Amino acid sequence: MDAAVEKIAILDFEASSLSRESWPIEVGLSWIANGHVQTWSSLIRPDPAWDLDDWSPQSAEVHGIPLTELEDAPSAAEVAEVFLDVVGRRRLASDAPEFEVRWLSRLLRATGRVETPSIEDFDAVSFAVFSGYALDILYETVERRPAPHRAGPDTARLAQGWLRASQHQASLQTEGKTA
Repeated sequence: MDAAVEKIAILDFEASSLSRESWPIEVGLSWIANGHVQTWSSLIRPDPAWDLDDWSPQSAEVHGIPLTELEDAPSAAEVAEVFLDVVGRRRLASDAPEFEVRWLSRLLRATGRVETPSIEDFDAVSFAVFSGYALDILYETVERRPAPHRAGPDTARLAQGWLRASQHQASLQTEGKTA
């Protein structure tokens, strides 16, 4: 297993819209531990400071989460605290860091935090860690599973690609040692 990817959690948000004023409605994290993909996700009740007018019916159609489903979700501050506990010392990566950093910042500000962790680009990390056929396996794994547009399953899909690529690289190293 590649130790580099075991130190990273893949992050994804679903949001109220794609506008500059949008806010997160669901967060998901996936990481690799002990040879398995682990996933945590949570819906997010909108913080009172967030503008409910920024709700987009088009975005809701994509992710399939109605605004009414968020009424009983944990508060943004509660989700942010659990998020930080789950992330721990892992670095963050995403396939859309420019959006995720905005929504992560908005989520963490609900707890009064002003500092937002950096988010690395999934492709950049993948190309830095894997090469050759391992990269082919990674992207084939990701492409064969359509994005469900839900935060937890979306991150699990990417982490599964890393897991399969890591398993391939590990098998090559084992074969090299026995050959």
